[in-house]
Amino acid sequence: MKENFFTIKEKSKGLFKDKGSKFLAFAFPVQSADQVRSHLQELKSKYHDARHHCYAYVLGPQGQEFRSNDDGEPNHTAGDIILGAIRSKNLTNVLVIVVRYFGGTKLGKRGLINAYRFSSEAALDGSIIIEVEILIEISITFPYSGTSEVMYQLNKAGVIIYEQEYKEICTIRFGVKIKNKQELADKLRRLQEKKIIHSIEITSGQ
Repeated sequence: MKENFFTIKEKSKGLFKDKGSKFLAFAFPVQSADQVRSHLQELKSKYHDARHHCYAYVLGPQGQEFRSNDDGEPNHTAGDIILGAIRSKNLTNVLVIVVRYFGGTKLGKRGLINAYRFSSEAALDGSIIIEVEILIEISITFPYSGTSEVMYQLNKAGVIIYEQEYKEICTIRFGVKIKNKQELADKLRRLQEKKIIHSIEITSGQ
């Protein structure tokens, strides 16, 4: 399993012009399909007079979730080209939207492919690429009396806590680096055998 992935730090823009048509490209860091829809709606509202709003995105630490949309352009001349630009840079958790204003002259399939490629690349070339370590998500429950022993192991493993609740039965949801996951899981299971931890749930990388 990969231990890290690459994404972009913040929104960036690119522009390409050909025969009067303008291609405004926007790259966004995203974590979910809901964020994709939000950015897409925002640009459709802002550039409501544009003819096309084509896009592609890749999500997940392994780049396992992806989609592209031609938004009325000839098949495979826009969305797939944008997706290819994202993948060519080995990025994930990235959305690229290209807004096209038609200039009155048809570009043909080759012209469209070039325009969507160059505009997408311009947006991505203007972004700051960052490396993110993949975290394995773990949730545990334990009695309040076991808090000190549990927290000692979590702090030693350098986990990132997402949610925590301390009551008679405590719950913590956290992320741990892949390289530290097995050692921590073994220690947590030993605590479970001693009844210091009630339950352990390990999910896929985030």
